[in-house]
Amino acid sequence: MDFNMKKLASDAGIFFTRAVQFTEEKFGQAEKTELDAHFESLLARADSTKNWTEKILRQTEVLLQPNPSARVEEFLYEKLDRKVPSRVTNGELLAQYMAEAASELGPTTPYGKTLIKVAEAEKRLGAAERDFIHTASINFLTPLRNFLEGDWKTISKERRLLQNRRLDLDASKARLKKAKAAEAKATCEGDTVPDFQETRPRNYILSASASATLEDTCRPPSWAEWKEDYPGGWRRPCFFLVPLNPSVTLARGCLSLPKDGKLWNDEVDKAEQELRVAQTEFDRQAEVTRLLLEGISSTHVNHLRCLHEFVESQTTYYAQCYRHMLDLQKQLGRFPGTFVGTAEPASPPLSSTSPTTAAATMPMGPSVADLAPPGEAALCLEEVAPPASGTRKARVLYDYEAADSSELALLADELITVYSLPGMDPDWLIGERGNKKGKVPVTYLELLS
Repeated sequence: MDFNMKKLASDAGIFFTRAVQFTEEKFGQAEKTELDAHFESLLARADSTKNWTEKILRQTEVLLQPNPSARVEEFLYEKLDRKVPSRVTNGELLAQYMAEAASELGPTTPYGKTLIKVAEAEKRLGAAERDFIHTASINFLTPLRNFLEGDWKTISKERRLLQNRRLDLDASKARLKKAKAAEAKATCEGDTVPDFQETRPRNYILSASASATLEDTCRPPSWAEWKEDYPGGWRRPCFFLVPLNPSVTLARGCLSLPKDGKLWNDEVDKAEQELRVAQTEFDRQAEVTRLLLEGISSTHVNHLRCLHEFVESQTTYYAQCYRHMLDLQKQLGRFPGTFVGTAEPASPPLSSTSPTTAAATMPMGPSVADLAPPGEAALCLEEVAPPASGTRKARVLYDYEAADSSELALLADELITVYSLPGMDPDWLIGERGNKKGKVPVTYLELLS
């Protein structure tokens, strides 16, 4: 491994210098180059996009997988670049338990038959949920993760580089300002040259003219001179040179040299050159960062498309769930009176007339309680007669299989006679076809005027 101690020390010096400069800016003790308003708005929009994308991503993961342990497991598999094992959904697990319970309790009993029917429906719901999770993960979660782990990391890297270029630019401005102030002071006084370390970072090397001047006028101290001035003997002085010329004196790190205006001019020229280089690098980095920040608009367009796909997959999932549950209700012989929503083509559409309205407009016959003998609560269909005021015709919309002997099986598109009885469930009517009679669900009928 190539370990460069000098480069490490230089990088550490630059880091601490920038840290001090950044702290001084925060406390208002140093000048700061401000970005234009449009650039600041781009930065704010990028930060807002990143924050809300993270929140939406986390909450969508919770929606698709409520179990936190399962989410952690999927995260580890993803980081290890391994395929996530297939996991049974809650609906499929419930279906498995119901099927096992029906097998043990008796599949021929009414309870066992119902368990089997519900288990099949739950299994279909679990499969639909699995498809929804898979589709949403690919079409919605993956693009959000790609933005946070790809584009945003690139933007963050370029923003850090821009921050460093700005700090270098501000340091160059401050250095030039101090050099000009020192030059003006030396022009007025004309006798001393302040320590150049006052206008340079700790890792900065003196210019060639300043170094040559020091070499021609000073030499390193001897051990006796060092020990005499520093009795401890082990602390190295930060600025300790012995003058070779008696006209040169050294006091408190301030080297008195013969008058030389060219030395100050060189320092000012060097500071101006550094400022020009720093300004060029800052402008170049600002343009690169600006282009990346303006690309956030394309990110919004991409996320909008992914959001539409997520809504479409979620709509498909809930439509499948409704269809499966409606089929289950058909098998169990129990149906809701109304359903608010968009009916799917494979699902029975809603009748334009509500069950309650249909029952209210149907001719009323004798009460069920009047027909049933004392002590018998069940409806005796043989004794039920059509109401004297007449009946209505109805067209069957869908096939219907009777659940028991009290119901009438229906075939799509056939015409039957229907009427209502007092005390009946408003979701049901009495239907007659020839010499057959039985209860029929209102949702399977289109009442004809």
